[in-house]
Amino acid sequence: MTRVHRILIVLAAIMGADGVILAAASAHQADATRLAAASSMLLFHATAVLASVALAERGLIHVRVGLGATFGFVIAASLFAGDLTLRQYAGHGLFPMAAPTGGTLLIASWLALAVAAAWPRRS
Repeated sequence: MTRVHRILIVLAAIMGADGVILAAASAHQADATRLAAASSMLLFHATAVLASVALAERGLIHVRVGLGATFGFVIAASLFAGDLTLRQYAGHGLFPMAAPTGGTLLIASWLALAVAAAWPRRS
């Protein structure tokens, strides 16, 4: 396992923990749909990060393209969830269009993962 893979696993674990925290917070606050959406985004993509690392480790995807997609999952889900969470607690977002930027990057990352799966295997 490479150092990059370990870093991605640590980031996925942090995303998972943050997703559970936001799920708990959304259960105890009125009108917390933003937190529920942020929680889902983090939990879902934490799992995608772990799966992508496993696919890369097994040589089932093009490693560089796949790892690029995986870092895209981390950055994009963090942007999306961070923007929604800040809006919930502070009344403003990270920056204009942060959540849509994160969403667009998530779509691009999923498509990059598809390319990584279709591309010839390379270590």
